[in-house]
Amino acid sequence: MPSVTVIIPAKPGLREILALQAGLRLDYPREQLEIIVARGRQPSAQRNAALRQARGEIIYFLDDDSCPPPENLRRAAAHFADPAVKMVGGPNLCPPDAPPLEKVFALVLASWLAFGPSRARYWPVGKTRASGEKELILCNLLARRAGLLELGGFNEALYPNEENALMDELQKRGGKLVYDPQLIVHRRPRRTLQAFARMLVTYGRGRAEQFRVSPTFGSALNFVPPLFCAYLLALPLLALLGKMVFLPLACYALALVWQALALIPLGGAARSLAALPFIVLTHLLYGCGFGRGWFTRLKTEGDRTKVEVTLESVPL
Repeated sequence: MPSVTVIIPAKPGLREILALQAGLRLDYPREQLEIIVARGRQPSAQRNAALRQARGEIIYFLDDDSCPPPENLRRAAAHFADPAVKMVGGPNLCPPDAPPLEKVFALVLASWLAFGPSRARYWPVGKTRASGEKELILCNLLARRAGLLELGGFNEALYPNEENALMDELQKRGGKLVYDPQLIVHRRPRRTLQAFARMLVTYGRGRAEQFRVSPTFGSALNFVPPLFCAYLLALPLLALLGKMVFLPLACYALALVWQALALIPLGGAARSLAALPFIVLTHLLYGCGFGRGWFTRLKTEGDRTKVEVTLESVPL
């Protein structure tokens, strides 16, 4: 089995690191396992610093609140038996004991209408398959260390979406990315509506910035929410052209009804209905964030200041 380094970025003062507790329970030979906690305030820089120090052939990236089951490493190691495989990942799921509001947020994240193919990041979708950056997520991601170092690690000027740009580059070079729906971690969604809304704006901004740095055809779906927002803003003027301009809005309402029915098997009727206004909110805030991302000033190498990162190698 390949040697593995688990990398966990954490803030300087954070004491209870859930991912560390779960990492110590991973079922893997101790002589083949290393855990590094990278403390700082810039996750991409923290991961890059730990990546340069890591000894493992495979890197397992976890967020500080990601909780993988003990069997994850052995399951992932089987995928890396194929030398063409450069990355392996799976969904992060809402814990069963999370508060009701967070379970509604999780249902929104798992809905096709809100997140399209990226819903696979938040719900086990389909079978194990070759995949891409739309379905893999950094809080539960394994990668070959050599391939990451060859590309220089994560682009520290991008946050979020730094992993998406890296995945695109790996695929351009012929690397294979694998999505395994059973390779899960448990991780709570945002705790409050304010935090959830801020996340949506940030996701939209990050996607637009990623497109500016590394445009791909795979980002076409990300233009739908900002176009929807533009349509809503223009609707008072468009209404002067006749009633037909309301047809897209009627189709959207029907899509919401369909999505509510489709979510019932996942979350029940009450939670599915509660998710609908948050799905609308997702489109509006993501669209606003995406629009904002076209006008932000992208950082360059010369803009970066030295980020202080402290690496802690955890005894096993």
